[in-house]
Amino acid sequence: MSLNVYLVGGAVRDQLMGKDAHDKDYVVVGATPVQMKKLGYQSVGADFPVFLHPETKDEYALARTERKSGRGYHGFVVDASESVTLEEDLARRDLTINSMAQDASGNIVDPFNGQQDLANKVLRHTTEAFCEDPVRVLRVARFLARFGDDWSIHADTLALMQQMQIDGELDHLVAERVWKEMEKALGEPHPDLFFKTLDGLGIFPEIEVMHGVEQPQQYHPEGDVFIHTMLTLRRAAELGFSRETVFACLTHDFGKPVTYQMHGNLHGHEQAGVSVVEAFCERWRVPTRYKQLGMLTSENHTRLHRMFELTPKKLHRLIITSMNALEHPERFEQFVQACQCDAQGRGETLREKPYKQADFARTLVNDMKAFDKKAAVQEALSRGRTGPAIGEAVRVSEIDWIRQYIKQKA
Repeated sequence: MSLNVYLVGGAVRDQLMGKDAHDKDYVVVGATPVQMKKLGYQSVGADFPVFLHPETKDEYALARTERKSGRGYHGFVVDASESVTLEEDLARRDLTINSMAQDASGNIVDPFNGQQDLANKVLRHTTEAFCEDPVRVLRVARFLARFGDDWSIHADTLALMQQMQIDGELDHLVAERVWKEMEKALGEPHPDLFFKTLDGLGIFPEIEVMHGVEQPQQYHPEGDVFIHTMLTLRRAAELGFSRETVFACLTHDFGKPVTYQMHGNLHGHEQAGVSVVEAFCERWRVPTRYKQLGMLTSENHTRLHRMFELTPKKLHRLIITSMNALEHPERFEQFVQACQCDAQGRGETLREKPYKQADFARTLVNDMKAFDKKAAVQEALSRGRTGPAIGEAVRVSEIDWIRQYIKQKA
């Protein structure tokens, strides 16, 4: 038998945009699971019939409809019977630009005018079924982060997203799915648009409370903490930094609203932000490497800004005690990058200002690899040091090395 197969979703969208489609998904109309298996397709779907092609291993799903039966992501009744049409399958998809199909002859099936929205650069929900899955709100935000601010979200879709918040549907977001969308957004060209789109929906209160938290004009001419954080994110994306670095940029000033509310100023925001970053990461089940970098950046970013003013002892505390840079050079590099974006994320006049601390920090850490720790330990032993006294002797030797290093560079 021959199958009625259609290429669907993002692959069709990307093709029409002139982009390479990395993942290709197909819909099969009018077939049954038994027929698919007879043709050698391997069943992999747990909640609905999805199969892997026997040769290409691409995913082939039977056309299906989904009907809401409860709150959140799991409240669905799925119908994948032979009677489900292609248009019914496309109707359950999130956005019109993702609700197109292509047949074997290359003809585009577009019942919801996705091509028109693609041409007009508009993100528009396909049908009212959009509101049945709360994660679609985050997907809209992520697509805007991918495509840029020359795209827009249709007014009806924005209204639907806001209504979902009012109805409490967003209260049922699943942590793993939120993080999956957030992590993807951190790697998009415009990650700030992800968080700007979701602003006011109550998903990320740590970010929303940044509004109205004023900063000293001489250091932050760009405005409040929210504006600064979004500029910092954008700078990180412009420079092509990693998702981990972008995440550190997002969370580096989480402590400012805390100290502003408590004291009316930003003093101590670095340490105050550490527990906020930790709680944020626990709530959304953020991987450890992101959490550690975020917490360390919150606590230490202003120290790196002031590193030319730090004593050798304080430099040692930053480089060795706090950041453990010699043992974790990649993480330290991401930290330095986040600090650079913090310094340059303050409006156009400071966007290209050289961040000399970055070069000095990298050079110091790289050159410090020459410090002979084994020799320092042997020296301490020869002087009769034991136990914790050995570690203290090594610390003193490292500080002295940094002191001499700075004198040579002066």
